[in-house]
Amino acid sequence: MQRPLAGLTSKNLVRELTAGVTLLAIAIPLNIGYAQIAGLPPTAGLYALIVPTLVYALVVSSRQLVLSPDAAAAALVGSSLGGLATAGSADYSTLALAQAIICGVMFLLMSVFKLGFLANFLSKPILVGFVGGLALDILVSQIAKMLGVKINSGGEFVEKVGDLVSGIGTVNGWSLLISAASVAVLMIGARLLKAVPWALIVLIISTVVVVLTALDQQGVDVLGAVPAGPPTLTWPVIDWTMWLALIPSAIALTLVTTAEGLLVSRSYGEKHRYPFHANRDLFAFGLSNIVAGTQASFAMGSSTSRTAAMDSAGSRTQLPSLVLAVGTLLLLLFGTALLADIPSPAIGAVVGVAVLPLLGIKEFRGLWKQDRFEFAVGAVCFLVTLFVGAIPGIVVAFVLALINLAKRAANPAIDVLESDGDPKESLLEEATTGQSTAPGVVVVRLAAPLFFANGAVFTAAVKKAVTGASDPVHHVVIDLEAVTDVDVTGAEAFASLEDWLRGEDVSLAFSRARPRTRQRLQKLGLVTDETFYATNRAAVAALAEPVPHKD
Repeated sequence: MQRPLAGLTSKNLVRELTAGVTLLAIAIPLNIGYAQIAGLPPTAGLYALIVPTLVYALVVSSRQLVLSPDAAAAALVGSSLGGLATAGSADYSTLALAQAIICGVMFLLMSVFKLGFLANFLSKPILVGFVGGLALDILVSQIAKMLGVKINSGGEFVEKVGDLVSGIGTVNGWSLLISAASVAVLMIGARLLKAVPWALIVLIISTVVVVLTALDQQGVDVLGAVPAGPPTLTWPVIDWTMWLALIPSAIALTLVTTAEGLLVSRSYGEKHRYPFHANRDLFAFGLSNIVAGTQASFAMGSSTSRTAAMDSAGSRTQLPSLVLAVGTLLLLLFGTALLADIPSPAIGAVVGVAVLPLLGIKEFRGLWKQDRFEFAVGAVCFLVTLFVGAIPGIVVAFVLALINLAKRAANPAIDVLESDGDPKESLLEEATTGQSTAPGVVVVRLAAPLFFANGAVFTAAVKKAVTGASDPVHHVVIDLEAVTDVDVTGAEAFASLEDWLRGEDVSLAFSRARPRTRQRLQKLGLVTDETFYATNRAAVAALAEPVPHKD
């Protein structure tokens, strides 16, 4: 078993500690903003950085992935709980705790039963669309905060936009000025010096300005008092019907975090050549979410942006996360007074700039150029998430994933192969339409498993190859090298093909069959006395009719 803080040595200790300070500067302002997105008090975002982060850092296999609530997860929490309780109320916070615990249990079950593969159904277009819809919903709320306009942050997207437009006349000039300056510093600073914690600088400077000029008395909203002290052990006490009501949103949170978290974790493991264990990472997600639910926080996920920041800072261990946990605890014990006068427009600017890349504009442009169907999948997921809701969005995402999968599986590559006469070649190339592989022989290659979605298509393709050949066909050879499995429906289609071939007085043989595939064919009763050949060329050599010599 991998030891905690793997990769940490005396040589990189100082670098890792420095990276931890950077992470602390990045995470605190963002987590305050994300807690507000979720409809929770600032402490919920800060508590997430202490015990849950500590547990995760000591258990996870990834040496770099940073655990934290992120913008997409916070928006999903807010949108899913908004219809069950009033944001900011005690009942709302209790539901957030219960939701985190359910997520934790689901992560643990996925780890035990090795179900991480389910996240593969969330393809890139689906993730881009789903997260993009959440991001645009967040952005509207942050723009309202930046302008000093009051809107119903727990409402639907259309309602928020309506409130924002109707409230334009109430824009606070000082809020607008703070927001504009904050956005300028964040955008320009990120281009000039990426390693500098510009979010922290923006919050510090804007807070000093507000305190010195008393702008809070001029209508500029501030964060307000943040309770001091460490998180305390708690447990959500709610009716069992509410536990059930939280399951759909917990499933959505779990799947999105699994897809993004495992993808990022694996990519950095491959990049820096250290081991990655998906099930252990799921186990770490599970423990940290359960802890979050008992520490007055909310659902935890992976932070792609903070992980990238740590990678740029040279961090290759989980030590920065431990520095983050200790630093946040010290802040809650001794420095909460420093947070009270942080202006909300500056927080809105920090969060707004952070979620801009999540809109997926660049990704959507790429999808449009690469595959219009994939673009449509992402666009539909985006629109459903934005206008209907996050939970319907994740449901539609899975439906679209299955449709996309079925669409591609129903049209596999099925080729008639052509012999080039070179005895040194063991594989055969695709033949032109209407051409036999050799006199009297057709070799057909199916480049996919044979199952319910493509059984009829495969049968029709073989029949067409036999009837459409320029010369009479007496032997059909099925190349099984790419056929890794056969289901019952595919077997029925194959059996009907065998009956048809017998009626046409055409023999059937197989080539390049994997042992497992051959056993599967035998179990399904599709193999009796058919011959199996090691290669396509061996099949052609044995079955091809001699070509008569011309005098």
